Amino acid sequence: MDAERTRTWLPPYPLDLERVLAPLRRGSGDPTFLAGPDGLWWGTTTTAGPATLRLREAAGGEVVATAWGPGAARVLDGVPDLLGAADDDTGFEPVHDVVARGRHLSRGMRLGATGRVWDVLLAAVLEQKVTGREAWRSWRELARRFGAAAPGPAPDRLRVPPDAQRVRAVRDWEWHRAGVDGARRRTLLAAASVAGSLERAAELRGTAGRELLRKVPGIGPWTAAEIAQRAWGDPDAVSVGDYHLPTIVGLALTGRPADDEGMLAALEPYAGHRHRAVRCLIAAGAGRPRYGPRMPARDYRAM
Repeated sequence: MDAERTRTWLPPYPLDLERVLAPLRRGSGDPTFLAGPDGLWWGTTTTAGPATLRLREAAGGEVVATAWGPGAARVLDGVPDLLGAADDDTGFEPVHDVVARGRHLSRGMRLGATGRVWDVLLAAVLEQKVTGREAWRSWRELARRFGAAAPGPAPDRLRVPPDAQRVRAVRDWEWHRAGVDGARRRTLLAAASVAGSLERAAELRGTAGRELLRKVPGIGPWTAAEIAQRAWGDPDAVSVGDYHLPTIVGLALTGRPADDEGMLAALEPYAGHRHRAVRCLIAAGAGRPRYGPRMPARDYRAM
């Protein structure tokens, strides 16, 4: 049994644990993220090895964090940043009513930072140019077949995502079985070959961090932004190239659908906090038209 480590941390701000950690959950069946009566469980890789983290709120508002595995000390050290302690909204002033409403409704939301690139990179690449349902299916398949059982007395189905070494060992037919096409497979293998160097992006942060990620063939603005939003809580990383986001932002802020250029123009008043503004829009209920076009679902295992 892995040794147990615990720390208690009192956040100096209102905190909604599930809302802050929601971006790390890849669908309701995510085997690396489980919610139970005893708290939120997260399986993750670290530079020291796999780790399990359990978070629960105590009666006095403290967060009790318990961790197991070789990476336990690393994840416990990162708990405050994971829960948004490093998030700074200085200069963020809503200029649209819908953004102001979302900010009010999302009280307790912070932009959390895992401090770790690899896990969120793996998930983000899987989400390239496919539906969420397809990507989450591939994520589940890879975590269950090539990841590791989460250390400690974790729930039986909790998994740690495969690290870069395990990803490099996945054979072609196994990628196909997991529903991952050749383009995404090549991007993941390219990233896995330089995974250690890519961790520096979380230290560089901002534009410099995103540019480092984009040196990997197959990682463009959308993927870099999705990684930045989670790895270092980048408040300005806009997911340019998203299938739905320009329409959501355009309708919410201008009353009409937009393309990427129009979305960025609409978000210009929030420069430095554009991702934060988008999170507020989502919190306010902004969404794509109910009967708008949808990306077709595909099953690469049948191709």
